[in-house]
Amino acid sequence: MAELSSNLLLIAFIIYLVATLFFGGAIKQKRGMDESHYKNNITISAKIGITLTIIGFMIHIGYFITRWVAAGHAPVSNMFEFITFFSMMLVGAFILIYFIYQAAVLGVFALPIVIILIGYASMFSRDITPLIPPLKSIWLPIHVMTTAAGQAILSIGFVAGVIYLLKNVNQKETSYKRLGIESIMYLLTVVLGFIIMTSTFSFMHYEAQFEWIDKEGQTSTIVYELPALVGPNDWNLLTESKMEPLAELPANFNAARANTVIWSFIAGTILYILVRLITRKRISQMIQPLVAKINDDLLDEIAYRSVLIGFPIFTLGGLVFAMIWAQIAWTRFWNWDPKEVWALITWFFYAAFLHLRLSRGWHGEKSAWLAVIGFGIIMFNLVFVNLVIAGLHSYV
Repeated sequence: MAELSSNLLLIAFIIYLVATLFFGGAIKQKRGMDESHYKNNITISAKIGITLTIIGFMIHIGYFITRWVAAGHAPVSNMFEFITFFSMMLVGAFILIYFIYQAAVLGVFALPIVIILIGYASMFSRDITPLIPPLKSIWLPIHVMTTAAGQAILSIGFVAGVIYLLKNVNQKETSYKRLGIESIMYLLTVVLGFIIMTSTFSFMHYEAQFEWIDKEGQTSTIVYELPALVGPNDWNLLTESKMEPLAELPANFNAARANTVIWSFIAGTILYILVRLITRKRISQMIQPLVAKINDDLLDEIAYRSVLIGFPIFTLGGLVFAMIWAQIAWTRFWNWDPKEVWALITWFFYAAFLHLRLSRGWHGEKSAWLAVIGFGIIMFNLVFVNLVIAGLHSYV
């Protein structure tokens, strides 16, 4: 059953990739049309794209169900499971928004993010392991799945916001806006860098073991799957002929994960520079012509509605259900754990987004930037807080 689950995820991944190409074809067909025709016409390519996306989504659900059966519990208990579920919810949110607004351009950006997320998830352990006692609760799927669903809908706001900025930020003038949108493109290449680096060293079967002193003063063993640029606290290399760390991190940091993040930025930066040298253009500058005919009001509406729908769902999953489970598991509603703190920061940010939108009239470009920053906070919580900062909620 576990093998079937993995195969279904791979099939869904391939279908999403093909669907992206069809959505891209729909955008190319519409570049010569005026905006009124663009909004009211669904091309054959777009119809094929959304049909493939729905098929991929159903297969993705099949992956989730079969893994649940194989594991005997909701498959949201580690990084691989959570990210694949989050990516599934992102596809579901995209399908919902697509049928409301019939905007094929969302598929050109939303599905590649899904593809990157699945690729990112595949770099973590796919092993099915028993739940530890605190996780054996009905509140695990309720809390985690509701939170992921809310974040996925909020992420569609990010997609619409990025498209809005790619279209409207002047690429010919040097400004913080141009720098900001290009920084987003750079960070996406960093994620690709992560996938490339981890895939390469995984193929080489690289592994280095360190003995270290954790934050509780206990001697532990930690495994590196990439050469060590930074090492754990009071480290001792157990594997011969492997690279020794150049620096040492405090005991409250997951040094192996921090090392992976550093390598990701190195690989991503090299990849970004290569693209710039080959094309002699910024990535955002290359993409801008593809979105030149998109209606600004449509993108602004999609970003706002996504936040309006996603915010209350995230509130339920990320705060209300989380606090109920915390009270049951740890006899207190709040522990000031790093992930709890960042969930609260996320909530306050999107609350401010809606306040500024409704009371201050922050529409258009301002709203787009807020949607982008909000997604950045979500990703920071998913990647950095999970992988680098040790806490009660840290996935492995």
